[in-house]
Amino acid sequence: MSRTLLLGLALALGSAMTACASSEADTFAGAVLHRPYHAPATELTDTDGHPFSLATSTDRRLTLVFFGYTHCPDECPTTMATLASAMLQLDESDRDSVQVVFVTTDPARDTGPVIRRWLDHFSSSFVGVTGPLATIKKVAIDVGVPVDKGRRLPSGGYDVTHGTQVLAVDGKNSVPVVWTMGTTAPEFAHDIHQLLS
Repeated sequence: MSRTLLLGLALALGSAMTACASSEADTFAGAVLHRPYHAPATELTDTDGHPFSLATSTDRRLTLVFFGYTHCPDECPTTMATLASAMLQLDESDRDSVQVVFVTTDPARDTGPVIRRWLDHFSSSFVGVTGPLATIKKVAIDVGVPVDKGRRLPSGGYDVTHGTQVLAVDGKNSVPVVWTMGTTAPEFAHDIHQLLS
């Protein structure tokens, strides 16, 4: 992803957030949103072919959501590996209260089986979700994540531009905290424990 695009995404994310009181913000590595996003009930499909909604299908106390694609060369595998490491750093009680959801931004290539095989490299517990691109974009926009088909590559393929933030969806279907690219596994683990506490 280009430096210009990353800067643009950072600015867009920054404009959607305001600084919280230092006593609250200092407890999280992620950004605490004064105006939380709300997870939409829009229906997508999980890798088993079952309907999946960020609002109604997440049955854990906390759900971490990342929009990406399996052909992504850098941010996506890095983020999923970091989340997998963070989950291993949680105690069993916290781990059982968290669900990680990967929503593809490239449904033309990311079929259910493709997503499932890719996610299993990180954790068999991670949930994969797909659907029509227009529907995925709508869900992404509702939670403040930009998604668009990118440039065609010399190989004949294409890349996909997307926000690289990880979203925390709580039991009220609100998104109170967002983590940006570069958040470490220990930082995720710390914040997850704080949110569950």
